[in-house]
This record gives sequence, structure tokens and C-alpha cells, in this order.
Amino acid sequence: MAPLKIYTGISLGLVAAVFAAGLWFLNYLDTPITMAQTEQQTAIINVAPGTGVNRLANQLSQELGLKQPRLFAGWVRFRGEDRSIKSGEYAVETGSTPRDLLALLLSGRNVQYPVTFIEGWTAKQALQNLWAVDTVQATLQGLDEKDILQALQSPWPALEGSLFPDTYFHTRGTTDLEILRRAQQRMLDIIDIEWPVRAHETPYGSPWEALIMASIIERESGHQAEKPDIAGVFVRRLALGMRLQSDPTVIYGMGETYEGVIRRSDLNTTTPWNTYRINGLPPTPIALPGLDSLQAALHPAPGSALYFVSRGDGSHQFSDTLEQHNQAVQRYLRNNTSE
Repeated sequence: MAPLKIYTGISLGLVAAVFAAGLWFLNYLDTPITMAQTEQQTAIINVAPGTGVNRLANQLSQELGLKQPRLFAGWVRFRGEDRSIKSGEYAVETGSTPRDLLALLLSGRNVQYPVTFIEGWTAKQALQNLWAVDTVQATLQGLDEKDILQALQSPWPALEGSLFPDTYFHTRGTTDLEILRRAQQRMLDIIDIEWPVRAHETPYGSPWEALIMASIIERESGHQAEKPDIAGVFVRRLALGMRLQSDPTVIYGMGETYEGVIRRSDLNTTTPWNTYRINGLPPTPIALPGLDSLQAALHPAPGSALYFVSRGDGSHQFSDTLEQHNQAVQRYLRNNTSE
């Protein structure tokens, strides 16, 4: 019977050792990694396409302080998930365990970076801001507007006004074309919703004309509440055959020559956008209009005002007659116009 006792003892010892190893391994999987950069709340790791699990485990050891990288790689391979890890940038939070880390790498939740187009910006300003973001891959830089429109397969005749101003999140290496397509599609989607429910009295022959008006409203006022009133003034002027006489259109037509002041000579200089000199709407928008401005253009407020002037605080004084308007101008002398 002695051999049986020996074998039983060996078996029990082996079971105990396996059990202890299992507990140790489970503890390993659920023990927070001691991050190499402990002063930061998160660490960014970049998993290159085609990275093997052994190489990845070594990278995690070097960059994050992952212990037992061979054990981690073996565990991932044992689970059959070594080919399911997705490439890209990941933000690993302090306190993450090896189990958390694998779940993150399998999720594909790459780090998202913002690029923002501001309401009232020109398309040129939007492009400059886009190309200044180092996480964006510039593929359109140096092309003229016609080529950019062709690359976008744009249904619009100009880039101006066709991009919806918003923040667009993207992963590192996303192309400028992809972001512009998203901004253009967002504007198209909004137009598809807003155009069919427009007020019947609006004078626009197409959504493009509504975008043009919305861009002028955007540049005229930052006060959301008065945008429908401004739209009402412009719509009534168009109906009466009056020129819009909008200062922002003059500025847009001046281009790079604008130095912060509109002179009388500028008002008298004909450009395609100078609504002191042309009848009706200019040929393109003058900025990127936001949703408030587009809705105001499509739903102008009723009333009788035909004029408005800035009070100097961002709001405007509205007048029905030229005499009232001239009095308001004297009261709120515009700081951006000189003889």
C-alpha cells in the first residue's frame, strides 16, 4: 500500500500546484498594470497593422510596463484571439489590467481626435484649420476649389457654404477628403430635412439659394433670437426689388484686401458679392451657415422692417423706413465704415 500513498501524495501535490498556479494566473490577469508613465491618467499606444502577438506583448511591456509579456501573448493565443486584435491608437487608462487591455485591443475603440469648423468661417478658413491638425492626412492641399469639388463628387457649384460647421472626430491618419465628405453629407442631410418644410413665402428657387441667404444671416448676427428678423428684412427687400446692402457680402467680395474697415469706395466697387452693387443674391454663400441661420432663412419672421443697423453689442436696431434707419445709424454709428 505504500506506493499508493506516494502516488496519492504526488497527485494531491500536483492538484494543489495547478490550483495555486491558476489562482496566480487569474490574479495576474486582474492586477492593474503599473504604467510606465504614472503621472498621466492615460497612455497612448499605437498598434501598427500586421503586428504579431509576441511583438505586441513586448511593445506593451516597454510602453506600459506590462509584466510577463510572454505569458500575456500565450494567453491571447490560447484564446484564439491573436488574429482578432485591431490596429490603431488606443488610450489605456491608469488601473487597466491585462484582461482590460485585451478587451480594449479587441474592441477597435481607437483614439478619436477632433477637428472643428466654426459657424461663420469661410471654406478657406475651414480648410486651413483642417490642414493644421496633425492627425489628419492632407491629400487635397494645393488643389484648387474645382479639383476639391470633383474629389468630393459635390453636387454644389462651390465649396463655400456646403460644409456643415461642427466638430468631426476622427482617428489618426484619416484623410482630409474623408472629413470634408462627412461635413458635406451632414449639410446635405440637414437640407433634406429643412428644405421640404420651408415657409411658402420664401423666394428661393433652390436649396443653394437658401444656403446663400443663410450664410449672409450667419455673418450679420450672432444672436440666434434675431436671425429670423434679419431673414425677414432680406426676404422683404428681395420681394420689393431692393438690394440687400449687406456689409458682410462686401467684405467677402474684397477678399484679402479687407483690412478691418469698409470704406465708401469699397461699397461702390462692384464684385459678384457686393450686394450694394448687385441685385438679388450673390452667386455663392459667403460663409459656413449653422442650423439656426438656415432655419431662419427658411422661416423668416413676419413684419414690416426693411432696414437694420448694429447697436455695437452684436444686436441690431430694426426700422421700417429709411428716415427711421438714418436716425438709428446716427444713434449707433457703425464702427466698421468710414468715408
